[in-house]
Amino acid sequence: MTALRVVQVGAGGMGRAWLSTVAADPDVELVGIVDLDLDAARAGAELAGDASIPVGRDLTALARETGAEAVLDITVPVAHHPVTLEALHAGLPVLGEKPAAQTVAEALSLAAAAEATGQLFMVSQSRRYNDQLVAFRQHVRGLGALGGLNTRFAKAPHFGGFREAMDDVLLLDMAIHAFDSARYVLERDPVSVYCESWNPSWSWYRGDAAAAAVFTFEDDVRYVYDGSWCAPGAETSWNGDWRASGAAGTALWDGDHDPSSDLDGVPGAPADATSVGNEIAGSLAAFVHAVRSGEVPDGEVHGNVMSLTMVEAAIASARSGRRIVIDEVLEAAHAEALRAERHDAVRERLAAWASVRAALAPAAAPVSG
Repeated sequence: MTALRVVQVGAGGMGRAWLSTVAADPDVELVGIVDLDLDAARAGAELAGDASIPVGRDLTALARETGAEAVLDITVPVAHHPVTLEALHAGLPVLGEKPAAQTVAEALSLAAAAEATGQLFMVSQSRRYNDQLVAFRQHVRGLGALGGLNTRFAKAPHFGGFREAMDDVLLLDMAIHAFDSARYVLERDPVSVYCESWNPSWSWYRGDAAAAAVFTFEDDVRYVYDGSWCAPGAETSWNGDWRASGAAGTALWDGDHDPSSDLDGVPGAPADATSVGNEIAGSLAAFVHAVRSGEVPDGEVHGNVMSLTMVEAAIASARSGRRIVIDEVLEAAHAEALRAERHDAVRERLAAWASVRAALAPAAAPVSG
């Protein structure tokens, strides 16, 4: 089968990481780069190994000229909705960087647009593409009735750029990885959350760089997140440090090595599983397979929206000082999406949803057993 012809939108910092990943994947052919900064696009073409790759500012035009079959949306979060919407309406499937959109309302709009256009929109929740996380879930499955899952995250990165100027930077830009992984590990969805966030006095971020959140999941399982991006010294893995507790024992994962469990005093071993690949390379491979096969990938927008909803609910809780019910966030976002929608076909799809949670229920199939 020939390589999938893609146009990438965005040639900034994260865009460069994707360009290198695309260049290394024989199943993908980069046929164009879109960026408002044409110099950045040209530099991206050189990084991808072919300075002759066409560049431009107009996605639809460049995709048409190059015969693109799909789009990679590697823009900043504020641009995710318009770029993905343009690609879907141009008849092109999209793989986009997380989050799906800047808000849950915009993400719901994109889910409805995917329905209306019949095109795939997959969100690259790349940290799910980790064989150790898959093994950790297998351990957790062996714990019997679950009581709780905990993530401790402590890093101190100096990014510069847009992240250091963001509101709610930890919750919006980083915690979504842990929240999404928690949904994957627990195989349940959240019901409510209470969260507090703050900014340490020594923080180099404008927005809150630390947060603690307690989520109630289905079946009354608790998920506790304790994170900071201003925690120099004794830092955790970028994946965080995880502990799951169940009736039969405990499972542990430090985020960088193979997980373990102690089931009634007997070390447990997960079942063998096919490798899911590594981070964005795994995500890209899953997208190509989904486009070629028609199978629903892990990260398909309907299955991914709830992870962004966890972020939005946690932020709402931190700002209001009260417990937030997830369905209230979903229904408010649905109403906002309906008010803001400008495309008749997309609005019709949104209006047809009797329940947002039910509309999102056909979630993506897991990437492994």
